[in-house]
Amino acid sequence: MEGSIKELSKYRFERSMEDLEDARIMFENGRYKNALNRAYYAVFHAMRAVAALDGFDSSKHSGIIAHFNQNYVRTEIFPKEMSKIIKVVSENREQADYLDFFVASREDAAEQIERAKAFVETIKTYLEGQNVL
Repeated sequence: MEGSIKELSKYRFERSMEDLEDARIMFENGRYKNALNRAYYAVFHAMRAVAALDGFDSSKHSGIIAHFNQNYVRTEIFPKEMSKIIKVVSENREQADYLDFFVASREDAAEQIERAKAFVETIKTYLEGQNVL
């Protein structure tokens, strides 16, 4: 069973990396709202990669976020900055996806991608320590 949990975690992390690359592609093509979205999903799937090691998943984004914050940020496995990144990238994604007439700037997208990159790199280091990657 442990092998399959680690395989699931690795798969989810690989998906996170694909989302981060997609965010960069969207950014390079001037699709800044889409870049905000894909950068958020890079963070989201990285959280799901960690949650897989606990055998946890949720059909709601808020469930994944709450699990991560409670079990990994509150317990200081990850720094509090991770929770702040989650909050900002989530808010940006919601604005980009749901607000009519929302205009994402190049700077907004660049910052979102950098936040996601930092988050994903921290998760990568953690997963390497768990012998997932």
